[in-house]
Amino acid sequence: QVQLVESGGGLVQAGGSLRLSCAASRRTFSTFTMGWFRQVPGKEREFVAAISWSGGSTFYTDSVKGRFTISRDNAKNTVYLQMNSLKPEDTAVYYCAAGGPVAGTEEVAYAHWGQGTQVTVSS
Repeated sequence: QVQLVESGGGLVQAGGSLRLSCAASRRTFSTFTMGWFRQVPGKEREFVAAISWSGGSTFYTDSVKGRFTISRDNAKNTVYLQMNSLKPEDTAVYYCAAGGPVAGTEEVAYAHWGQGTQVTVSS
């Protein structure tokens, strides 16, 4: 079992920035694809970004391209999501997830999930 703990959420004005962190409990962290998803009440959870085990490949949903950056530090068992130029529509609970080596954008490919952190962007 992999435990994932997110941090860094909060309230920010539109145009501002936040950096989310997700710390993993296992030393095998470096073998996982890591992803960030988000969910608004009443809507399905949606893919935001993912990064391969090596950090060599990254994937983003279209709405965050150019504004969000996913990165990882395997020595610290941590994945990050740098969010810039935030918009009110980015408001959601953000979840960190760990998947297999070839996990992509689909939620079902991720077996381990964090508890989520709230991000609220005011207009």
